[in-house]
Amino acid sequence: MDWLYWLAVLTIAYFVVCIYLILTGDCDIILYLFTKYGKKPDVLRGKVVWITGASSGIGEYLSYELAKAGCRLCLSARRKEELERVKKQCLLSGKTTEENILVLPLDVLKLESHTAAFGDVCKKFGQVDILVNNAGRSQRAAWEKTDLLVDRDMLELNVIAVLSLTKTVLPSMLDRHDGHIVNMSSVAGKIGAPLSGSYTGAKHALQGWFDCLRVEVATRGVSVTSICPGPVFSNILSTAFTENHGEELGGAMKTGEKRMSTERCAELCAVAMANKLDEVWLSNNPVLFFLYLNQYFPNLAKIVSKRMGLNIIKKIREGQQ
Repeated sequence: MDWLYWLAVLTIAYFVVCIYLILTGDCDIILYLFTKYGKKPDVLRGKVVWITGASSGIGEYLSYELAKAGCRLCLSARRKEELERVKKQCLLSGKTTEENILVLPLDVLKLESHTAAFGDVCKKFGQVDILVNNAGRSQRAAWEKTDLLVDRDMLELNVIAVLSLTKTVLPSMLDRHDGHIVNMSSVAGKIGAPLSGSYTGAKHALQGWFDCLRVEVATRGVSVTSICPGPVFSNILSTAFTENHGEELGGAMKTGEKRMSTERCAELCAVAMANKLDEVWLSNNPVLFFLYLNQYFPNLAKIVSKRMGLNIIKKIREGQQ
């Protein structure tokens, strides 16, 4: 019976360690272990990385991380002047040069421009090794008040545009038997985010589409990574959709809110990319704990969320609790 005793001890110890890492961490356990013992972003040196939404927020700071790793970067967003600012900051890292950064203004909603944009990247660098689908917008609105046109706009930007750009780049990756698709999803792609119904629906759709792709291309040299950040400091509230079509929230985050820093989020994203992890969760608590609760005890998570109520959940997501 001694072996049963030690098996029980080891099992209990394992769960204690896991709970400790969840309660004290800012990312899922697997990603945490890779930050300690996995490949560093330097392994991406020389890779051609195309980042959409690179002019601000997570896309901007991920550009800085990858510049430090020695990647060749294509920076895309609508605002050229902001992309030029990001490029200058990348050059300050001392790990890259002017010739290794392409500023490529792009409105991802203009699907007809994707082929030409891909051609421009290939003309400069020859190929795209990693596509980072980061461009997108959030939302703050009550479900029943949200105009159906807002739902449509959200799907077109956060899903259809991502599918279109990926379908443009993917064939060349499959031909080379080498490539990596990285999607900036969200915690809202794993659990419901009340008062962001359109955003939550779009991110769930993104997860589903690329969960399928991940399996289909697993033996064809292409990897798919879904990155799911929780509350992170960025300008995402300024351009967030509301309940009204064509309207922007115009909000701003405040210093002192309980959010992950943009720098830390970018660091973790770079590690996930370097190790080609399938899916990672980046968040402080209590959101990280709730992600695990939802993953392994979904019915309990739903009960807890209803008991917590909308006001408490709203405070948590806005970094106020």
